[in-house]
Amino acid sequence: MIARHRLTAWFGRSIGARIVTLSLGLLFAIQVASFSAISASLGQHARSRLPEQLQVGERVLASLLAQNAQKLTQGASVLAADYGFKQAVLSNDAETVASALANHGARIGATETALLASDFSLHASSGVASSELLPVIAQLTARVAAGGIPSGVALLGGRPHQVVLVPMKAPVTVGWVLMGLPLDASLLADMRSLSALQMTLLTRAGDTAPWQVALTSLAAPLAVGLADAVWAPSVGASPATAAAPTAAALRTVEVGGESFGVQARWLTPSVLALVSLSVDEAVRPPRDLQIALAAITLLGFIVFVIGSLFTARRVTGPLRQLAAAADRLGAGDSSTPMQGLQRADEIGGLALAFEQMRVSVGEKQAQILKLAYWDALTGLPNRVQFRDAVREAIATQGEGGAVIMLDLDRFKHVNDVLGYRVGDLLLGCVGERLSQQAVRDGDLVARLGGDEFAILLRRADAALALTVAERIVAAFDEPLALEEHTVDMGAGIGIACWPQHAADADALLSRAEVAMYAAKRRTAGPLMYDASIDATSTQMLSLLTELRRAVEKGELRLYLQPKLMLESGRVGGAEALVRWQHPSRGLVPPMEFIPFAEQTGFIRTLTMWVFEEAARQWLALRAEGLSLQLSVNLSTRDLLDPELPQKFGALLGKHRVPAEAFCLEITESAIMDDPHRALATLNKLSGLGFKLSIDDFGTGYSSLAYLKRLPVDELKIDKSFVMSMVEDLDDAKIVRSTIDLAHNLGLTVVAEGVENAKVWDALRALECDEAQGYHMGKPMPAADFCVWSTAWSAKSAPRASSAPATVLH
Repeated sequence: MIARHRLTAWFGRSIGARIVTLSLGLLFAIQVASFSAISASLGQHARSRLPEQLQVGERVLASLLAQNAQKLTQGASVLAADYGFKQAVLSNDAETVASALANHGARIGATETALLASDFSLHASSGVASSELLPVIAQLTARVAAGGIPSGVALLGGRPHQVVLVPMKAPVTVGWVLMGLPLDASLLADMRSLSALQMTLLTRAGDTAPWQVALTSLAAPLAVGLADAVWAPSVGASPATAAAPTAAALRTVEVGGESFGVQARWLTPSVLALVSLSVDEAVRPPRDLQIALAAITLLGFIVFVIGSLFTARRVTGPLRQLAAAADRLGAGDSSTPMQGLQRADEIGGLALAFEQMRVSVGEKQAQILKLAYWDALTGLPNRVQFRDAVREAIATQGEGGAVIMLDLDRFKHVNDVLGYRVGDLLLGCVGERLSQQAVRDGDLVARLGGDEFAILLRRADAALALTVAERIVAAFDEPLALEEHTVDMGAGIGIACWPQHAADADALLSRAEVAMYAAKRRTAGPLMYDASIDATSTQMLSLLTELRRAVEKGELRLYLQPKLMLESGRVGGAEALVRWQHPSRGLVPPMEFIPFAEQTGFIRTLTMWVFEEAARQWLALRAEGLSLQLSVNLSTRDLLDPELPQKFGALLGKHRVPAEAFCLEITESAIMDDPHRALATLNKLSGLGFKLSIDDFGTGYSSLAYLKRLPVDELKIDKSFVMSMVEDLDDAKIVRSTIDLAHNLGLTVVAEGVENAKVWDALRALECDEAQGYHMGKPMPAADFCVWSTAWSAKSAPRASSAPATVLH
C-alpha cells in the first residue's frame, strides 16, 4: 500500500512520469487506432468478398459433384462395355451379373450398383435393397426421358448418394447400369481444402418432413442452428414453389452468437446443400497479422519507454538543478551561479533567466540589507541596527553605557512652511552635526525614524551622558543653513543608562524615549530617566486603554456648567462637559484623558457620546420647565470629519430635538489647522440650524483673517483675559476690544472664568452678553442642574437691579 502510494505520488509530481505516461498513452492510442483501422479494413474487404466466396464455393461443390458423377459414369461405362458382363446379361446369368456388379463397384468405390432392363425394370442390384432403388430409378428415368443427363443426387438408405445411369448396348440398348457413390466426409474435406468454406447437407424424408443434418463440416450444434435459422420458415415448401427461389439466395444469419454467410443449393427436393462462411472469422485479422501487430506494439512500447525515460531525464535533470538553485535562492544563497547556461534550448533560456534573477536577487538583497539597517535619507544606522548595537553593547560591556534619544522641535512646522525637501535637508544636517560635533569617536548616532535621533554612548556613566546631551544642546544653538533658509532648531532630549535604568536593550530604549517625551513637555533641557516619569506615562496609557471600555460600561457622566445672561442674571444655557467616573480611581480629571483621546482619535467617540447625552438632558430639562441652549465642544478631529453634520442630524432625528437647542463651540486652533475643510463643515452645521461659537477667542494668532468668513454666532473670551481683568488694565482692554469687535460683527459675547462679583459687574458694564464661571456655578451633574437653577433664580433677582459698575479703561 505504501509503495503504491509513493508510486501514485511520483506520477502526480514528476514531469518525467508525465512524459513517459503521455508517450506510452500516445503509442497505445496509435496502436489501437491502427489495429482498429486494419480490422475495419479487413472486415470491410471480407464482407465485400463474402458473396463472391460463397458463389465460388457453390461452383466448387458443383464441380466436385460433377467429378463424382464422371467417375461413376466412367466406371459404369467400363462395366457396360465389358464383353463378359454383356454375355452374362444376355444369357441371363444372374449370379455372374450380381458378382460383376459388386466387384466392379468395389473397384471404383461405388457402394450401390444395379442392372436395369431396357425398359428400366430392375434386373439385379448390389449394396442396397430393391425397394430403395425404385424411387431413384424413377428419378433417373425421368431425366433420360426428358433428354437430360442420367445422373444426380438421391437418398439411399436415408443418406445422400451420387448416382449415374449408363446404357449398355449390343449394339442396341439392352440394359442400363446404375452406380451410386455416398456423399461423405471426403466431399467435405475436398470442399474445405478447395474453397476454405464450410458445407452442410440437409435431408428430409418428404416435402413436409423436417430437415435433418446428414453431413456437415461444422460442429453439430452450429449445423442444427444454421439449418433452423435458414430454413425454419420454409418447412413444408418444395423447390418448385417458394423454397427454390429462397434457397438460391445469399443470406446472413446469426447462430450461437456468430454471424454466418450462407449460400444454399438444391441437389434434390429432399437434399439441400448449404455452403457457409463465418463472417466473424472472415473479418478477424489473421493470427500471423495479430502476432505481428502485437510484436510491433511490444517493440514500440519498449522503444517509447526507453526514449521517454531518456527525454524525461534530459528535461527533468536540468529542471531539478534549477529547482535546487531556486532552493538556494530561497535560503539566501545568491552567490552560486546557475548551471546549464551553455544550452541553446528552452531550458538554457530558463537557466539564463534564473541566472539573471539570481543576480537581481543578490542586488536586491544587498539593497534590502542596506535599507534594513541604514537610513536612506541621512546615511545613519536605523532603528534596527541601533537596537542590535545596544543589545551587543549591554552583552559585551560590563562597565555600562547610556542611550541619548532626541526629538526635534518644530520639525512639522518646517515641513509645512518650507516644504518636505527642506525638511529632508534639515534631517541630513542634524545627523551630520550630531556625528561630527556632539559625540565621541566610537559612539553610534542613528536616526530612529521621523525626526527622532539616538546616540549610543559606550563605556559611559550618567554624568558623561548629561555632558554629551548638553553639548548637543549647545550644537543646536547655531542655526542650520539650508540653501537660502536659516532655521533655528531645538530638541527634547532624554537619557537612560544601563545597568541603572534597564538591563536589556528594549527596556533601555523605551525608558530613554519616556525621558525624551517628558523633556519635550517640560522644555527644561535634557532629562535623565526617572521611575516616577515612567509610572505617570504607564498610568496615562492604562487610562487610555480603559477609556475605550468606559463608553460601553456606562462610566462616563455628563456635567453642565451654567451660562447666564449678564443683563438679567437669567440662566440662558449651559455648557455640556464629560467626566469619567472610574470604578477604582474615582472621578478622573478631563485633562488626564481628553488630550490622549484627541491624539488617538477617540475624541470623536467622546463627542458623539456628549452630544447624544446632551440631547437626552435637554428633553429632561424641558420637561422640568427649563428651555436652555446646551453648548457642546468640538475638537480638531471632529471639525475635520466630513460626516459630522450627517451624524449630528441623525441623532437629532433619533431624539426629536431641534438643532437650535445646541451651540457648537470650536477653538481657534481647530479652525486654523485646516481652514478650508473647517469652513466647509461649519457651513453645513450652520445650515442645519446649529448655533456656532468660537471658544477661547484671543489665544490664536490668525483667526481674525477668517472671522468675517465663518458662519459663527458667538465669541467666547478666554478665561485667561477675564479672570484678571479687574486688576490688569491690558486684559481689560483686550476684553473690551473683543466685545466691541464681536458686537460690530453682529455676534454675541460670552466671557469665561467669571469667579467673583467684581468681574461680573465689570463685564456687565462693558455690555457683555453672557458669563460663565465658578462665581455662578461650577460644572455639576446634569441631574443637579434643575435644583441649582431654582436656587440661582431666587438669589439673582436683587443683583439684576443693582447699579452698574464703573467701566475700566
